[in-house]
Amino acid sequence: MRWSGAVLAGGRSSRFGRDKALYVYKGKPLIAWVLDSMAGASERLVIANRPYPGLEVYPDLWRGGDTLSGLHSALAHAREDWVAVAACDQPFLNRDFWSFMLEHARSDTRAVVASSDNFLEPLGALYHKALEPEVLRRLLTGELRVQSLLHSIPLVALDKEMLEARFGPYLFLNANRPQDLP
Repeated sequence: MRWSGAVLAGGRSSRFGRDKALYVYKGKPLIAWVLDSMAGASERLVIANRPYPGLEVYPDLWRGGDTLSGLHSALAHAREDWVAVAACDQPFLNRDFWSFMLEHARSDTRAVVASSDNFLEPLGALYHKALEPEVLRRLLTGELRVQSLLHSIPLVALDKEMLEARFGPYLFLNANRPQDLP
């Protein structure tokens, strides 16, 4: 199955103290770890509101919607039906994880996400391009809660603990501060 990968790097990194996408962790920038995890994608997009040297960057098409606006831009710019969406500070995602998620993508669903105690992980997730009009509608009406979107659509929810046991305990870690990284 062909798929697109999208890395959201539009945040201000205020808690991190510097641009976290470019923070060097174990020899390479955080964003490079995430892009490498998506090496099997037919295209890899960076969604950001600033340039990153050596990377083609697609801007948020909608300002002020945080994760939802990044998701909208990823779906709008992607060429493939399924889009893997991750944050630039999720360096523990890997190719095997994305392959596993893609194995669970079905034509009658709009997302494949990890779930824990009724919380659906919005990043480190797959979204179907057909979801773009609903995401745009929510941006236009101010319904910006990603959890609300996820709980309203047909999706496959995979157990987060099972995924972490299979692919690593830090799989869904997103680093808000440098000391969050092991």
